[in-house]
Amino acid sequence: MTVTDVLVCALGAVSFGAALRVVTSKHLVRAGLWLVVALGSLAGVYLVLTAELLAWVQVLIYVGAVVVLMLFAVMLTRAPIGPSDDLDRARIPGILIGGGAGLGLAAVLVDAYRWREVALSDVESGDAVAMGNQVFTGWVLPFELLSVLLLAALIGAIVVSRPDVGAKAPEEVS
Repeated sequence: MTVTDVLVCALGAVSFGAALRVVTSKHLVRAGLWLVVALGSLAGVYLVLTAELLAWVQVLIYVGAVVVLMLFAVMLTRAPIGPSDDLDRARIPGILIGGGAGLGLAAVLVDAYRWREVALSDVESGDAVAMGNQVFTGWVLPFELLSVLLLAALIGAIVVSRPDVGAKAPEEVS
């Protein structure tokens, strides 16, 4: 095993442990903070694999924007921040579905690659110019549709958080 293998395994273990804490935490804000740890360790994996652009995108977009947006949505909707017993659900179906999906994905990946080395193209090596050309030539429409979807979600969060929107005006008493 090389140093790269050890670092990827260590960061993967940190990410896996933090992801478990995300789904098992009874505190919504703490779950969001554990999500920051999980996504940050994934960015570390990208750095170890010399995909610096993907690491920065991971930090800026997912850790910086998505998690902050999620925490703001929790605070704006006045959701309970502390432990909440009414959020508990039966864990067995979730464990079975999640475990089955994980094992199925692992089986597909092992079957597809069979532990052999795969040659990297320019885009897969983390080259910013090649990746930018791919995103802004073949993937422009999905990229723009995603930005419109995120804008609609942000507007929806603002509307939901404002109690005066959609409220009836007080009737005058004669």
